[in-house]
Amino acid sequence: MSTETGAQRLADLLREGQPFWSTPTGVAVRRAERACLGPVCERLFGVHSLELGFGNLLADMCPVRHAMGWAPSRELAQDAATLICSPDALPLPDDSLSLVIVHHLLEVAPDPHHMLQEAARVTADEGRLILFGWMPFSAGALGRLAPGKRQRLPWRGQWRSPGRLRDWLAFVDFQVERVDYCAFRLPGRPARNALFETLGRRHNLPLGDSYMIQACRRPQLLKTRDNRLRFTSPLGGPALGAARLEVEPGVPDCMDNRAANGTAQEKRMTEIE
Repeated sequence: MSTETGAQRLADLLREGQPFWSTPTGVAVRRAERACLGPVCERLFGVHSLELGFGNLLADMCPVRHAMGWAPSRELAQDAATLICSPDALPLPDDSLSLVIVHHLLEVAPDPHHMLQEAARVTADEGRLILFGWMPFSAGALGRLAPGKRQRLPWRGQWRSPGRLRDWLAFVDFQVERVDYCAFRLPGRPARNALFETLGRRHNLPLGDSYMIQACRRPQLLKTRDNRLRFTSPLGGPALGAARLEVEPGVPDCMDNRAANGTAQEKRMTEIE
């Protein structure tokens, strides 16, 4: 798939998926996911974060100072702090972000393996990688059984269990710290029942429509190096391309690192797919 074709496909997916998050069900799911994410954000302090996914930023309550959104094309950029690129080729240095969030994008991304590798690569040693996904065994998943629904978002794509993504994370040298479930409801009922949400969250029952995986780099692989992301000029437009990134001296180039390690990781991840 060419870069242009891949970017166009992602742009079409974002346009198709955005209306769902404006529906009552989508608003309820986003509210529940923010409630799961809030305690994680309160414990994170850093300079840069990145969110890959649908809709507005979820982690706007996070004390990380520079929060970047993402878009596959310039016309979908929402503000000046939007990174415009393919999610499997992030133009950022290794270990440069305190928080990376992948929001329901692994289900529909053209190359989810590479996207997860890139998200893991740019996450700092002390940072957190957060994955939001749709639970394949939930009340919401029953909607995928209806004729034609699998052709529309959010029911479209490949829904993977937290256990499967735990294996994927292991192959990029990350470990799962915690899995939280959210957006609880009865089959056929809207996902905005406060009682079910309270009980489900309190006991963390694996019955919610959505889940949040919190992951960090394996401790034995932590490196003692200073690899900070710095901007030598302010962001001057709706894209990170308007700024120039400067990497600390002595830090290996991210593309060289990807070329050296990507092939082996991709082969291992493909074997468990």
